[in-house]
Amino acid sequence: MQKKLILLTFGMLTPLIFTISKVNASTFGAEIFCTMRDGGNDHESSWEAAYSYIKQQKGGIFKVSPKRAASQITETVIRDNEKFSYCIEYLDDLHPNRKLERELQKEEKRKEKEKKDRENKRKELEKELEKELEKELEATNEEFSEETLDRYSY
Repeated sequence: MQKKLILLTFGMLTPLIFTISKVNASTFGAEIFCTMRDGGNDHESSWEAAYSYIKQQKGGIFKVSPKRAASQITETVIRDNEKFSYCIEYLDDLHPNRKLERELQKEEKRKEKEKKDRENKRKELEKELEKELEKELEATNEEFSEETLDRYSY
């Protein structure tokens, strides 16, 4: 009974410990990034230092992706904007390709719409052509049905 209680308590506290270390890692990662940027360092060196720290603190088999680490730093700066007010201007550098990604997605949607429009237009033209052919066929059949064919009239 006592072993079950210990295991249950350990099972409940373990996720809490990992969550606290994850929050601390992203908070200190944000501090590293913001302090280095505010100190005049370039984006790359500040980002590498913060990302290395966040990866190191995560531990385990799976590492934090660069996108996730950038999001954690952004969340920390936004959540604690009074402490990191000087760092807000640097957040855009953490997500440099978002504008490009949006433009590419917009372009892809436009191309997809054009493709669908062309396909619909093609289907409409095929239907119209089919109707015209049916009308011509009916007219030709009426001509032949009205004429008497004499197989020996040549």
